[in-house]
Amino acid sequence: MQTDRVVASPAIVTVEKRAAKHVPAAMRQMLALDDFEAAARRYLPRPVFGYVSGTSETGASFLDNRKAFADHSFVPRILRNVGNRSQATSLFDVSYAHPFGISPMGLSALAAFDGDVTLARAAGTMRIPSILSATSLTKLERVAREGGSRWFQAYLPGETERIDAMVDRVAAAGFETFVLTVDVPVAANRENNVRNGFNAPLQPSLGLAWQGLAHPHWLVGTALRTLLRHGMPHFENMDAGRGPPILSRNLVRALGKRDQLGWEHVDRIRARWKGKLVVKGILSPEDAHLAREAGVDGIIVSNHGGRQLDGAISPLRMLAEIVERSGEMPVMLDSGVRRGTDILKALALGARFVFVGRPFLYAAAVFGEAGVTHAANLLVEEIDRDMALLGVRELAELSPSLLRRAF
Repeated sequence: MQTDRVVASPAIVTVEKRAAKHVPAAMRQMLALDDFEAAARRYLPRPVFGYVSGTSETGASFLDNRKAFADHSFVPRILRNVGNRSQATSLFDVSYAHPFGISPMGLSALAAFDGDVTLARAAGTMRIPSILSATSLTKLERVAREGGSRWFQAYLPGETERIDAMVDRVAAAGFETFVLTVDVPVAANRENNVRNGFNAPLQPSLGLAWQGLAHPHWLVGTALRTLLRHGMPHFENMDAGRGPPILSRNLVRALGKRDQLGWEHVDRIRARWKGKLVVKGILSPEDAHLAREAGVDGIIVSNHGGRQLDGAISPLRMLAEIVERSGEMPVMLDSGVRRGTDILKALALGARFVFVGRPFLYAAAVFGEAGVTHAANLLVEEIDRDMALLGVRELAELSPSLLRRAF
């Protein structure tokens, strides 16, 4: 239903129509990305929600990721004629409608039905990139074919045979950007997983069964639907071959010698991979410089969303220094992004692109592809509004002069 709105001026009076938003009724209370988290907490079994939302140890890095954005304030400009605003940007010679994409998230198909394909399809609709995680439960070939995903994120051990085989598999599937995550030489101390009864693979137990029964919408809409449509999910993309099933009493994932991965392996990947190569998990300006020297096409400044080394500095706090050492190499950022203002702050400090993780998976879990699209549109609307209030029409106008840091 449309409502008339009267707009007055000293000379004329006009009547405009308030545009109706085509948002399903179930999602009309989802006004910001944080709202999806509360909905997902109710929908998902405790072990699954705990895995997605969890951090390592005390959660200090996770909390500081949000505080880092709050510590930067805008200095808006006025009377700038901010009509005809545009969020369009390009990265690696590809044009995107907006300056953000979807971060890689493991076990997405455990939280949301067909979660990996769902995230990729929604990203395609929004004309933004989505990065498929190595710990996904859907074959990367299918996600490339049905979801249109062109970015793949890998965890690789320092073993040349496994590296070569995985790089070749990703290339054969048609992916264009290979994202090597480098901040996981060993598994993090995620005490929350133990407290919530989560393992990967999941171990059958009465507690796990009760959690499924206590969350019937997830049990029917995600778990049973997945089993009927696709069979038991497996870790499909950790290696060139298939990994263990998601539910197993005694099987484990073969993580390999991740703690032996070094710059020489980056050189090997660079020589073998013909597409764009991105290194994710950099927090040191010196490492950014080394990545540039190794011929990497871009880097993602990240502390893994606070899920690895507890106490690792927030990416936003290191961004300006890293950009300075990176030259023309594109610098991207993830970890802690929840608002359009967060994205604009990162771009003002030199990031070329920003990735957002958990909120999109929460949206997919509860509302499917429509939820992911709605979540992305919320960010789009916030960025557009915030650009006008900040006094800029194009992203290229963003600069550190529009920010002040609180001390």
